[in-house]
Amino acid sequence: MKSWPVQDAKARFSELLETCLKEGPQIVSKRGADAAVLVPLKEWERLQRSAKPTLKDLLLADEARVDLDLLGRGRLRRREPGELV
Repeated sequence: MKSWPVQDAKARFSELLETCLKEGPQIVSKRGADAAVLVPLKEWERLQRSAKPTLKDLLLADEARVDLDLLGRGRLRRREPGELV
């Protein structure tokens, strides 16, 4: 990935866009620090899909997405019939 200072990116945006389409994502830096990335649309859509899995993907996944702390069931967790008020 090539890094473009923001001044160059603004002045040569057409070149920045063409380079992005031919070579892939391009970084834009502001005051020497990376600030943004120009990404081809197809790659952006792929990233969006992978960031938001479908329900089917979630159900078929081998690993859980989160860890759940489930409380164990025991005598102390049960209510007596007369407790509900």
